[in-house]
Amino acid sequence: MKIEKLTAVYFVGAGGIGMSAIARYFISQGLVVAGYDKTPTELTRRLEKEGVLMHYEENVDEIPHSCKNPAHCLVIYTPAIPESHKEMQYFRQQGFEIQKRAQVLGTLTRQMKGLCVAGTHGKTTTSSMCAHIMHQSHLDCNAFLGGIAKNYGTNYILSKSDYVVIEADEFDRSFHWLHPYMTVITSTDPDHLDIYGTKEAYLESFRHYTELIQPKGALIIHRGLEMEENLQPGVRRYDYSRDEGDFHAENIRIENGEITFDFISPIECVKNVELGQPVPINIENGIAAMAMAQLAGCTAEELRVGMLSFSGVDRRFDFKIKTPELVFLSDYAHHPKEIYQSAQSIRELYHDRHITAIFQPHLYTRTRDFYTDFAEALSLLDEVILTDIYPAREKPIEGVSSQLIYDRLAPHVKKQLITKDQVLPLIKSRDFDVLIVLGAGDLDEQVPQIANILKRKKVNKR
Repeated sequence: MKIEKLTAVYFVGAGGIGMSAIARYFISQGLVVAGYDKTPTELTRRLEKEGVLMHYEENVDEIPHSCKNPAHCLVIYTPAIPESHKEMQYFRQQGFEIQKRAQVLGTLTRQMKGLCVAGTHGKTTTSSMCAHIMHQSHLDCNAFLGGIAKNYGTNYILSKSDYVVIEADEFDRSFHWLHPYMTVITSTDPDHLDIYGTKEAYLESFRHYTELIQPKGALIIHRGLEMEENLQPGVRRYDYSRDEGDFHAENIRIENGEITFDFISPIECVKNVELGQPVPINIENGIAAMAMAQLAGCTAEELRVGMLSFSGVDRRFDFKIKTPELVFLSDYAHHPKEIYQSAQSIRELYHDRHITAIFQPHLYTRTRDFYTDFAEALSLLDEVILTDIYPAREKPIEGVSSQLIYDRLAPHVKKQLITKDQVLPLIKSRDFDVLIVLGAGDLDEQVPQIANILKRKKVNKR
């Protein structure tokens, strides 16, 4: 269905971070936008204020009349929605055109020059960095991001540019709908094995993704990844990492809470790049973002200004309190490699301080597949507080719980196993030096309360 024929768009699972960006796009096009989600959240409340007609009951009668004409309404759904969903069944029975979120993004990558970022981890920050560099440059861009960019307070950027920055999601092979002009691949550590089944199938999915890069486009791939590429003739290939590759950093300085480095590039090297969000992992993320922006045509000064003014992404190494006495932050990390990198970064920043993590594992299958890796990554820290597994779309698996991780933490790690409901009482009863909340579940909803408790305790001590 062509966009010009639409009068309405209906989202099943409208509250997802990726879905909400597309909803905002269709609002900007002047269409009626409506949708269902299971529970109201801060994001869905913001969508309602922006004009999305939301409801939270799985009920066909709640679908607005303007979204009940198959000739003029497109239905977009997230793969997390089950086949048995009543509204999805209604739309299928009535002959509506139904597309995955990624299909819509795929259409946009055919209409514009898609700058896509794929990978098991690092893609939200890298794509947000690239979007910010591009948006403040002479090129500008549109963007559909997997997190709320702090510079804009949204996950969506609209402009008249020919470029669109997209976070390419490998879940359910969604990124196979895309046709990138250029893409970064940050990592290919196996994940979503409930979907892929095997590591080999996961890596094959990334191989196929590289086939979709447009001729005269480019692949910017992290050095040393365990995957094969299959590029079309004319596609340029570059590699990168923190210390090696076509694009890398040299002369890294980490001091007084600031990070500066020289960006080494086959196009033009850029001296004294300073990170606006000074976190060690953002050196590597920044190299990938700058590489793609530079290949698109951004100047050295635009790269430098963009990196310095980048404020970060909500829930990505997101500092809530940063004082000499107390540091508190949250991070969306939910894969063992993400947690390892997060733990490494925070250890590099605060090497002489006591670091405590509260970790809510995400998915039973992921915990089952990687509990040993989780324990190894978390053992980089001094103390680990584990909560119950956040199930998301899954039902419990017998014998799979946070205890699997708890039992395998290194002997030096102080550890505790609690429920989510016990988190706030624990915060009230304890003092912390450096505290980080890890995970992609709903524990993040308590982060504002945790921050308030910690701030009140600090005031009361004065």
